[in-house]
Amino acid sequence: MKRTILLLAVALVCALSPARGQSVAPFRDGDRAVFLGNSITDGGHFHSYIWLYYMTRFPEMNLRVVNAGIGGDTAENMYNRLDTDVFNHKPTVLTMTFGMNDTGYAEYNRDGAAEFGERKYGETCDNYTKVEERLKSLPAGVRIVQMGTSPYDETSGIENKALRGKNAVMQRVVEFQRQSAERNGWEFLDLNAPMVEINRREQTKDPMFAIAGSDRIHPGNDGHMVMAYLYLKAQGFAGKEVADVEIDAARASVTKAVNANVTNVRRAGRDISFDYLAASLPYPLDTLSRSRGTGPQSDIVNLVPFVDEMNREMLTVKGLRGNYELSIDGERIGVWSGAEFAAGINLAVETWTPQYRQAQSVMHLNEYRWEIERTFRELAWIEYNFFRPRGMLGAFDRNSVAEIDKHLEDGWIRMHKNRYATYLNDAVREARAREMEMLIEQIYEINKPVTRSISLHKVD
Repeated sequence: MKRTILLLAVALVCALSPARGQSVAPFRDGDRAVFLGNSITDGGHFHSYIWLYYMTRFPEMNLRVVNAGIGGDTAENMYNRLDTDVFNHKPTVLTMTFGMNDTGYAEYNRDGAAEFGERKYGETCDNYTKVEERLKSLPAGVRIVQMGTSPYDETSGIENKALRGKNAVMQRVVEFQRQSAERNGWEFLDLNAPMVEINRREQTKDPMFAIAGSDRIHPGNDGHMVMAYLYLKAQGFAGKEVADVEIDAARASVTKAVNANVTNVRRAGRDISFDYLAASLPYPLDTLSRSRGTGPQSDIVNLVPFVDEMNREMLTVKGLRGNYELSIDGERIGVWSGAEFAAGINLAVETWTPQYRQAQSVMHLNEYRWEIERTFRELAWIEYNFFRPRGMLGAFDRNSVAEIDKHLEDGWIRMHKNRYATYLNDAVREARAREMEMLIEQIYEINKPVTRSISLHKVD
């Protein structure tokens, strides 16, 4: 029954049409979703947070999400690595974002900034057009999602001096990208405009607010969760409940059970108990800040209505008088009044429920997976920025090490040397890749919802 509920939910979501506000189709069972981008993708969490949503909301779905970002990349750099670092992952869905590095930096605060911006815009469009032609050659059935970049923050009052006019050029690139998607029948999502609007709104309350972090470029975990929210919203998930259950206490009966099974409802005096099997887990929000930026993933609750729109595990019990203690699997969760139960309790925000702790295990394993994947992206940086121009891509031999040693005056090469040395041997790379796959297998073993025993005990 649990799998039946899940498949019905997936079918409903997949049936949503663009006319209902969807601009990016939901992922399907068996999809390989590759995210191509620069450092915001490379070192960012948004794609991992998107996958975490699917891990918890559709636990039976076989989905793989791949980080194909490299720090500092432009559309031209991406073009140069399409075959060996993007298409080789055999994507069924390819999401591309670019524009931050393409449009330049310091020149915006120098003489001739307007001419510079115009030149960089033209170069960016030319480079992207080359990528566009390659994307058009992909096999039929591969979905392309053009995603407008997160913004460069020109308005925060942080000390880092803003590059005036840069984001306006980036927005022109986003529009060029949108036109390309329309021309080719691809999907499109703009992150720039809604994130700029969040910046403006929050900066009226705190002028130092910066969704793009202290460098005005790289969002923190909260910003990446906003990006994930915007992507998931474009996929049509707003208003989709984790579960929605309603109990009539007087009759000891189930009046509603959305995405869940409720059985064995019992009444003993003034107490109520029942068995509860949801088809999904609540979405866990990390309270640790794990990268550059303004805050942890959980700070999203202050920025966008993610909880109200996408993370509601509702328990409503009608007909209670007085206060009741809610327990799940014998774990005391809290005490609410009969009026509060009648209005509905969102269990997804109660971090000590057994199902939330189960989801947290999925979250942490996914974070470990992300950390391993990041090491491979660091390796990709030196492979494509240093070795590829020298005709030494994939060498991993004594000559490649000697070549690095000749260029240690370059701080970027020096910074990546240890990672390259660690991954020099095939056995190490293979072991780390297997470790990542083992984590994914473990996630899909522990992410299946289980039947929970829920009880409401009258307290005075």
